[in-house]
Amino acid sequence: MPALRTEAVTAGYGRSPIIHDISVTAELRSVTTIIGPNGAGKSTFAKTLVGILKPMSGRIFVGDTETTKLPGHEIPRRGLVYVPQNDNVFKRMSVRENLEVGGFVSKADPSERIDELFQIFPDLAKAKDKKAGFLSGGQQNLLAIARALMAKPTVIVLDEPTAGLSPAYTSVVWEQIERISQLDTAALVVEQNVERALKHSNYVHIFVAGRSHVHGPAEEIAALDLPSIFLGRSVADQPA
Repeated sequence: MPALRTEAVTAGYGRSPIIHDISVTAELRSVTTIIGPNGAGKSTFAKTLVGILKPMSGRIFVGDTETTKLPGHEIPRRGLVYVPQNDNVFKRMSVRENLEVGGFVSKADPSERIDELFQIFPDLAKAKDKKAGFLSGGQQNLLAIARALMAKPTVIVLDEPTAGLSPAYTSVVWEQIERISQLDTAALVVEQNVERALKHSNYVHIFVAGRSHVHGPAEEIAALDLPSIFLGRSVADQPA
């Protein structure tokens, strides 16, 4: 059973749908990435998964639990967490305090989980008492990811986690995403950097005009004429 499954999800703002009939799955111990041109509905889809937006139609499942109609604050308790692109840390709080906040879904003492995450994110361990606002952009993104992992999620949804980062820190973030996916977690990533997405993903969806235009294993997607697809040309129209 997939860690995440959506069935024909349509959603948007007000009465205007932005995404149409989106069906996506994400498997445990894998990285599934959504790429596509600006305005394709990638972030809208991510926000719908986590309850910020409510589907107009369709269904969402985390494992065998349907989360379609759950309020947003309940969805992390069902195993799905979200790392937004912007404003993703509490800048006046220390690294450790940010992680403690991330443990709100559990009644257990967060200290053991924090120590585990410091092993995964050694840069954060070195800065554990530093205010998050004084971290670099890349470190803040890693902190946001680590805080989401405090909940021991089944699925982590990351909305453009490398936006605005240097090439060096982009590599660091992607390496961590790959590492996280091996911890009995499914990583679903919205990404603008097509080259990075294809390099680090197991499975890729290309969104165009609010629809999943084509999808498949990363190596198969890499062999397609991606500029044409981004412009809306179907795979069937491409020369053999």
